[in-house]
Amino acid sequence: QVHLVESGGGLAQPGGSLKLSCAPSERLFDIKHVSWYRQAPGKQRELVATITSGFITNYAEFVKGRFSISRTNAMNGDLQMNNLIPEDTAIYYCNIQVGTTTPYDYWGQGTQVTVSS
Repeated sequence: QVHLVESGGGLAQPGGSLKLSCAPSERLFDIKHVSWYRQAPGKQRELVATITSGFITNYAEFVKGRFSISRTNAMNGDLQMNNLIPEDTAIYYCNIQVGTTTPYDYWGQGTQVTVSS
């Protein structure tokens, strides 16, 4: 069964940077978009950034100008996080949606990002 492999989480100081990476364990076809979500303690999961198969990007207002999502090949998805603030502390989840007529979502297991001095 395909699963998503996430890496790059950890501890950063305010103003610092981290880069998250996501890749499927097997080749996926008909990828529609790759997204990153996050969930902080006691809060709902929220969309952080998305990149489509056509490389169109979309960002939540609270990360615009600080985070950048990219794809270096057809399947992976990286999230570069700069100028981190304590409010960015959360578990970050990768999501890859495939399929045209019947979309299906793959989710990563989550990677912890902690921003603290």
